[in-house]
Amino acid sequence: MLMNYDMIGKNEKVLWHGKPDKKCFLLEAIFNPMLPFAIVWALFDSIFIFAFASGFGHNASKAMDFAIIPLIGFFALHLMPVWIYLAGVIFASLQYKHTEFLVTDKGVYCSGGLFTVNLEHKPFTELSHVNIQRGIFDQILGVGDVVLTSNHDGYNTREMHSAYRGITICDISDYQKVYKMVKQLQTDIYSDTMYPNDLRPKENHGYQTNYKNNFDDNN
Repeated sequence: MLMNYDMIGKNEKVLWHGKPDKKCFLLEAIFNPMLPFAIVWALFDSIFIFAFASGFGHNASKAMDFAIIPLIGFFALHLMPVWIYLAGVIFASLQYKHTEFLVTDKGVYCSGGLFTVNLEHKPFTELSHVNIQRGIFDQILGVGDVVLTSNHDGYNTREMHSAYRGITICDISDYQKVYKMVKQLQTDIYSDTMYPNDLRPKENHGYQTNYKNNFDDNN
């Protein structure tokens, strides 16, 4: 487990902890929008590589031998979109290793990264929308994404690079449970923020502050 519970707030209670489904996570990395472009690019360059190779084979000469090295360098550079796609697929397993999600009674934590581990936190007071999103592989494998956004976000935000972006709890099997949990917490805390503590009486009539570690599915 990458996330240490000591990193969360002193009075926070952990309600749910999980990782993405590995199979779905890797399939989405392989079949990403860049795949068709990489295939077409590779086929296009392969035609020219085959043509040049055939020419060198039939008309071998010292002049052509000297031209091989520059051509290899040219095609190695020209195939850069293909190398970028392959690198993304290869590094997906490392990115999966660093990806974890944590839901507390105060907010959502997300760890991720490639060579370094980054921890992001989004308190419920900053959330305005909670949605479920399921792609093709999500539906096939029985998992889903819980997309958490604020008024500054679009619904398809996948990564978080600033305080105004949301978090996507992606490719989890219990997405419905997490959705209901986060939705209730977001609604309760937002309501208590808008109507704070009945002007601070002795009894708090805002959201229920005592949540159990194992969240009740019926709530």
